[in-house]
Amino acid sequence: MHDAPPTHSSVPSEPLTHGLKQRHLTMLGLGGVIGAGLFVGSGAGIAVAGPAVVVSYLIAGTLAMLVMRMLGEMSAAMPASGSFSVHAERALGRWAGFGVGWLYWFLLVVVLAVEATAAAQIAHGWVPAVDQWLWVLVFMAVFTAANLTAVKNFGEFEFWFAALKVTAIVAFLVLGLLAVLGLLPDTHPVGLTNLTGRGGFLPNGWSGVVSGVLTVVFAFGGLEVVTIAAAETDDPARAVGRAVRGAVVRILFFYVGSMLVIVTVLPWTAQRAGLSPYVKVLDSLGVPSAGQIMNIVVFVALLSALNANLYGSSRMIFSLAERGEAPRGLLTMSGGPAGSGVPRRAVLASVAFGFVSVLLNLRWPDTVFLYMLNSVGAVLLFVWGLIAASQLRLRRRLEREAPGGLALRMWCFPYLSWVTLAGLLAVLLLMLTDDAARPQVLWSAGATGAVLVVAAVRELRARR
Repeated sequence: MHDAPPTHSSVPSEPLTHGLKQRHLTMLGLGGVIGAGLFVGSGAGIAVAGPAVVVSYLIAGTLAMLVMRMLGEMSAAMPASGSFSVHAERALGRWAGFGVGWLYWFLLVVVLAVEATAAAQIAHGWVPAVDQWLWVLVFMAVFTAANLTAVKNFGEFEFWFAALKVTAIVAFLVLGLLAVLGLLPDTHPVGLTNLTGRGGFLPNGWSGVVSGVLTVVFAFGGLEVVTIAAAETDDPARAVGRAVRGAVVRILFFYVGSMLVIVTVLPWTAQRAGLSPYVKVLDSLGVPSAGQIMNIVVFVALLSALNANLYGSSRMIFSLAERGEAPRGLLTMSGGPAGSGVPRRAVLASVAFGFVSVLLNLRWPDTVFLYMLNSVGAVLLFVWGLIAASQLRLRRRLEREAPGGLALRMWCFPYLSWVTLAGLLAVLLLMLTDDAARPQVLWSAGATGAVLVVAAVRELRARR
């Protein structure tokens, strides 16, 4: 299977159920990356780039959009639950599929701990009588049950989570635009004062824009789950094409649009890293209980990400097991080994490691878990890089062997593919020059090296 050409006939049929609908996939693509990184983390980007954070988000968002276009092209031609892990194996070899699959799984189960802990902190603030660890247990149990029963439950959770997040962003954009135009009570037109004052649009120069890119680029992680979920729809090729086409442009609109509103309504100097700029703006507009409203939105965003990460990690490790790159026991389905349904052992394996990560986060947040978090800090960029490299290789093969499968094509191939790869390399090199980001690159490179060594040893043993 590893050397088969990437045609429709060579793609193995998925034993997973087709329980996801187009509306699930569309909303997953739309709301999948609208999370705490946007609602809270954007404050750090504004602090380093000023009003030019709009440019930082535009650059980072364009990079993410190009990666998703490449991934969408391959997923439409070769839909699989392992998505880019399967594509990397077909394009570059077993080592690449093994490496990117395990790295992405590790990334998801570690980040899952951050999301579960952060959501528990918010819930504990609302109900102090319930300990934080108990909230974590409740969240993990609820989403484990949802992912064990049927894939449509995951889809429904994500649909309504994403709907709430999208509604919140749209309402914010409308309020912000009315405030800029002076159409809200007790407001006057803001104009461009906050964009051009206090140091101008580029108060920290282009170096501030670059620092902003390093800060915000990881907020776009999570879009990849769309192509993983596409394998569980009735028409994967059509579903992933529609989801990718619509999601990337709308997400750019939400991210860049909301940043433009924030830095136009309020001076950029009013924002602080770690504090939600959305709360600042809503407070300035006199919206009652703005802090609590945003707390609810962030809480939902965290639970949404937790749910999506559990789903994505279980499908990735299931795909690895299908290809002999993970224990075969993980292939057991809810309908039996040869049946169709939910990969329950893959779900349980992912949530088990997630529980371990949560315990490490609660017990040793500044030591053991910090090292784990640093070890996946730059993994997303490595994954995106392998997606670009895989697309460059597979596109030529698809054009020769299965041109009919190219329902969704990368723009300006191969030039934009190479530009994307160069952009990702530039971000990694810039992270190496940044004191705060350098440990993430080095630890992530170490984790990647360790996984690739295991892949090489497995390859040598297989050849013998």
